[in-house]
Amino acid sequence: MKDGHVHTSFCPHGTKDSIEDYVERALELGYTEITFAEHAPLPEGFIDPTPMKDSAMRYEDLEPYFQAIEDAKGKYYGKIKINTGFEIDFIEGYELQTANFLNEFGPRLDDAVLSVHFLKNSSGKYDCLDYSPDNFGEMVKEYGSVDTIHRFYYQTVLKSILADLGPYKPKRIGHITLANKFRLKYPVALECNAEIIEILEIVAKQGYELDYNGAGTAKPLCREPYPPDWVISEAKKRGIGLVYGSDAHQAKELGQGLDRML
Repeated sequence: MKDGHVHTSFCPHGTKDSIEDYVERALELGYTEITFAEHAPLPEGFIDPTPMKDSAMRYEDLEPYFQAIEDAKGKYYGKIKINTGFEIDFIEGYELQTANFLNEFGPRLDDAVLSVHFLKNSSGKYDCLDYSPDNFGEMVKEYGSVDTIHRFYYQTVLKSILADLGPYKPKRIGHITLANKFRLKYPVALECNAEIIEILEIVAKQGYELDYNGAGTAKPLCREPYPPDWVISEAKKRGIGLVYGSDAHQAKELGQGLDRML
């Protein structure tokens, strides 16, 4: 079993659990492969809009991160396949900086995920979509409605899929329904089914795959995977590859959601 989306202690908003803690837990669960996909440093010039400025790892931690994974690869050789990876943020307007980062560090990666967490609204301001329910509520006031936020999100996901980020662009698209994280508190009036189907069509055409993300099942205001069952069924119809991702930010979260995913 592969888990293609795991975070580490190098994440400022994550855990103190070591790489070894994760690998030992993975072995307990019967994993045969694991990808450490830490939040890559945000693009040069981009200011993290979150209150704690803790959305991604620091540039100065890149070498220690790579070394920690290399050490684990040596220690657990023959027991489990360990991949060096990143979760790369697609941030509209920072495509060139992201491509430059990937050109520099992409050759050192075994695997990667491309995700959207930040939206650029009509005034040019950036917001973190999944920071907190209160923050999402403030976004609703700014954007005008929950539905508008969802449309902005799916438009940005589509842009990420179509963006030219160079030869090392990740081919797996992260948690494509992350906009649903607070859905039980902020339900949409009109589901963005057409937008999601369009995304699936382009993913299939591009030959990309989806992060089948279990984290949403553990979120109290979501309680479903990213994406939910109907989207997975539509993805399967189109032959889109699915890679389970726990999106674990603690070792104990490995395997989350598997009990209720298709």
